[in-house]
Amino acid sequence: MLQSVLIIGLGLIGGSLAAATARMQPAPEAAGIDADPAACRTAVERGFVSQAWTEKDALSQGVLGPGRFDLVVIATPVGQAIKWLDRLADAGFDGIVTDVCSTKSAIVAHAARLDPPYTFIGGHPMAGSERSGIDAAAETLFDGAYYVLTPTSGTDTGAFRAMHEFVTRLGARPIAIPAESHDEAVALISHVPHVAAAALVALVAEQPAGNEALRLAAGGFKDMTRIAAGSPDLWTGICLENADRIASGLARLEGVIERFRDAVVRKDAQAVRSLLAQAAEIRRSLPARWVPASATLYELAIPMRDRPGVISEITTLVGRAGCNIEDIEIDHVTEDSAVLRVVLTDEGDREGLLRALRETGYSASVRVLEEG
Repeated sequence: MLQSVLIIGLGLIGGSLAAATARMQPAPEAAGIDADPAACRTAVERGFVSQAWTEKDALSQGVLGPGRFDLVVIATPVGQAIKWLDRLADAGFDGIVTDVCSTKSAIVAHAARLDPPYTFIGGHPMAGSERSGIDAAAETLFDGAYYVLTPTSGTDTGAFRAMHEFVTRLGARPIAIPAESHDEAVALISHVPHVAAAALVALVAEQPAGNEALRLAAGGFKDMTRIAAGSPDLWTGICLENADRIASGLARLEGVIERFRDAVVRKDAQAVRSLLAQAAEIRRSLPARWVPASATLYELAIPMRDRPGVISEITTLVGRAGCNIEDIEIDHVTEDSAVLRVVLTDEGDREGLLRALRETGYSASVRVLEEG
């Protein structure tokens, strides 16, 4: 269990991480860093952290040095996060470092080039709010949310297990996928929808009847465009960081809208209904598709050599099969061999996972865990 955590950036996500950490039983020692002295004071006053420093004070007092904290969470935009990776490396920090950035490729690649004394594991909690700042922070923000981890071929198995446990104790559901796959996925399910929501608001506001239309906006329009109220500065950075993938997604969205437009122009009721019905069926299936059907758990046992990259390889296969890891542990048999035991919920394609493991060279077995 991680005993001490430093959170850099005490905004909505960083503040919520601190709040969720503070409610753990037992709770690790938590501290914070933020450019805004007021955010530091608020975090201490609300009991999120025991102490907090401004960036200037943290650097001058050697807060980032080795042995001070087990885990550092960088909760800033990508550009700033990369600077903190450099500072931590220069200070000789030798624990675990993670981030919460919504794009992963650039920061994972930078950490790999640094070859730092710490272990970096990219992270992205799939949770948020249209509000920002520490005043919007909530200890329940991550409850039930997916929390992406992006281990690489160099990720230490013990560090990944500690990070997985920390994320689980936050109340989130950790899932491991490669950084590139993550960025492709979030472009479609997060970044393109944000641009589309902003475009829809602009569409209505720019029309002659815009003000009247906005006055009449009811639940449907407000639900669809809620995310457009997010921080323009934050989302500008995200759009530029994931530009190619977002541009590709927008082009594909244009194609879908064009199919709808053509069907409407032709007054083709069958085509319109088919497009709407397909979308409705997929949307209704989302909760059932990804939420466990029961409390049944399965233990996946995988004999392996304890080598760099093995955790990344296996957890990536688990994620691609749609399975979710509830717990993970490593039983060492000899100095360089072990059995990886992964507890899975009852979602996903377990048979497909076993096939993929066998094809990759692993001999795996699965059994139902009895209650208790």
